[in-house]
Amino acid sequence: MTQKTTVINSKYAQDRRRWVLIDAKQAVLGRVASKAANLLRGKNKNFFSPSVDCGDFVIVTNAQNVKLTGEKAITKTYFRHSGYAGGAKVIPFKLQMEKDARKVIEAAVKGMLPATRLRQHQMRRLKIYNGDQHPHAAQKVEAVSV
Repeated sequence: MTQKTTVINSKYAQDRRRWVLIDAKQAVLGRVASKAANLLRGKNKNFFSPSVDCGDFVIVTNAQNVKLTGEKAITKTYFRHSGYAGGAKVIPFKLQMEKDARKVIEAAVKGMLPATRLRQHQMRRLKIYNGDQHPHAAQKVEAVSV
């Protein structure tokens, strides 16, 4: 029995992209991020290939209503560094949610995607909105449960 390895054409994958809506209202951050990461990679498709960008466009709404489990809402922090001496910034989860809740989901999804050259292309297809309104109604968006 011969085994065949099929190589997916990137044009074939791009033609089959769809728009998917995830409602993050009262959803756990990790579950929303893992669902979005799998959709961005295209792991739900039968023609998935890790070296081809075959994922979908993902819209996440109600980003300000996402929640964490346990004590993480108190202990979770976000770290960044300017590159200069003493340039470390540590922002607690609650303060980051007040400043910009979209960055919380963006950081979680980015951490769940593999650190390859495809990650920046996949992250461009992630659209996050604080409210339940989004400007992508013309794209025939499909709702997906978390």
